[in-house]
Amino acid sequence: MTSTAQRLREMYDRLMTGLGPQNWWPGDNTLEILVGIILAQNTRWPNAQKALADLKQANLLSVTALLDLPDERLAALVEPAGHVNLKVRRLKNLAAYLRERFEDDVESLKERPIATLREELLAIKGIGLETVDLILLYACQKPVFVVDAATFRILQRHGLADEAMTYDELLSFFMDHLPHEVLLFKEFHALIARTGREFCRKQPLCEQCPLCDWGHRNFTTED
Repeated sequence: MTSTAQRLREMYDRLMTGLGPQNWWPGDNTLEILVGIILAQNTRWPNAQKALADLKQANLLSVTALLDLPDERLAALVEPAGHVNLKVRRLKNLAAYLRERFEDDVESLKERPIATLREELLAIKGIGLETVDLILLYACQKPVFVVDAATFRILQRHGLADEAMTYDELLSFFMDHLPHEVLLFKEFHALIARTGREFCRKQPLCEQCPLCDWGHRNFTTED
């Protein structure tokens, strides 16, 4: 195991010890997870969860319902998640993809190779790199790590990344130094997201953070 791999493993172990399993992503089936990921864009999970519950209660959590439902009705249901017009379009774009490529058989999404699926999902208007990788990991059970703003912030503050790193470079940093295990990737990303939300904020709460005494300030990307 390289020193970089050891550092990442230590980071994971500290977060898991301090915060425990996160058990992401909640959902009864693949479509529910997909919709939840779209609704969670740029909002807190409880807001997305409320919108998702409203869709389920109305029995409208299906590809056909998402495509056929008038925009105004769908907007009213997803309103708790915010950014309503954007999310209506993204949900309908995703549903159109599922209809065109899979004839509404959402579970068959998991059978696509990672590279093919990533390329197809990135072609859907309004779905970017982070959202695509969330879909690959949590909805499709693919061993693809997910990096977000919290990942950049935490690793920069601990000397493991610099501001010039791109999304794909930081993604490769994790992919190159961790075993490709779906459960590990799920928990690690979820733990990082929670740490960024609760501790490693713009104004950090370092003394309360599970990583408070975790250093590695002399790390270089050549390690």
